[in-house]
Amino acid sequence: MHDTAGVPIASLGDSLRSFSDAVSSFFDSVGAIHWGPLLLGLTCFGIYLTLRSRAYFHVLRAAYPTEHIQWRNIWAAYVAAYGFNNVVPARGGDVIKLFLSKISIPNSSYATVASAFLVEGVFDLSIGVCVLAFAFTQGVFPKPPDFSEINAFDLQFFASNPRFTLFLITVLGVLTLVGVAVLSRRVKAFWARMRQGVTILFDRRRYLREVWLVQFAGWIFRFAAFWFLLDAFNIGGSVENVLLVLGVNAVAAVVPFTPGGAGVQQALLVQVFGTTAAAATVASYSVGQQVAIAVFSVAMGFAALAIVFRITSFKEVIRRGKADRAAEKERPRTEEPVA
Repeated sequence: MHDTAGVPIASLGDSLRSFSDAVSSFFDSVGAIHWGPLLLGLTCFGIYLTLRSRAYFHVLRAAYPTEHIQWRNIWAAYVAAYGFNNVVPARGGDVIKLFLSKISIPNSSYATVASAFLVEGVFDLSIGVCVLAFAFTQGVFPKPPDFSEINAFDLQFFASNPRFTLFLITVLGVLTLVGVAVLSRRVKAFWARMRQGVTILFDRRRYLREVWLVQFAGWIFRFAAFWFLLDAFNIGGSVENVLLVLGVNAVAAVVPFTPGGAGVQQALLVQVFGTTAAAATVASYSVGQQVAIAVFSVAMGFAALAIVFRITSFKEVIRRGKADRAAEKERPRTEEPVA
């Protein structure tokens, strides 16, 4: 059965049933979890987030060299946003990072802080291409044309409708170009602030030393975290297995329509490890590692908000962000020099 767009209606039900079965397997095998490796994995993951926040701090410090910026505030903003991204879809936590980072830097602008996000993507792209290249050559990782056969609705939708996917990408590209054309004519100061956020990219040695290498050190701890998590849930840590998991995460990040890529990760992990481990074990790991990281990152995020910013809920962050944005619009605008 299909809807008017040609998307199998049953695929959504299959996706939900697949995820539900994985959750059931996880609860059935809680007693088999190795808690030592689990704790080590989460510790490594916390270090990974901390190092990523340090790299982001360096990006902001390069953008605002004359302002006093405290790393503890940027760390808190970073981990709070990551935790929120694990409970809401479409990377809603990035709004939290934007607001908290902005209020942590005197005389800063939302445009500059937002453009600083792009610098992180340089490393992610460089390492992600290598990880996916490895994953696709192992014979167990599904090729993009096969995504339509995987029980994950978002993957099925885009893979089953290549024309719509191409149309959507084209529309987004056109809208981006139109936005660039409009803003470049009317708000030149805006583009000066955007360029300010990526200042560190124009100093290649500094970028390599203070951002890329710091992110790479964080990636090593992330690698170790997934190694321990694979051991904790009885899949077994190895270089190949960890790289396959990182490949799954990279694909899930492309379609962030569920919190933390829930559903997509489970479906892909079953495909990847289905021939090397029992189905129940794979299902348990696929849910267990995501639940563990989500609970840990949310707890870490709440602690950061409470200790650093004296905020006790994510709703309060959103409320303050809206108030700050409204107040900024009411302030008298001054012309900024354009580089």
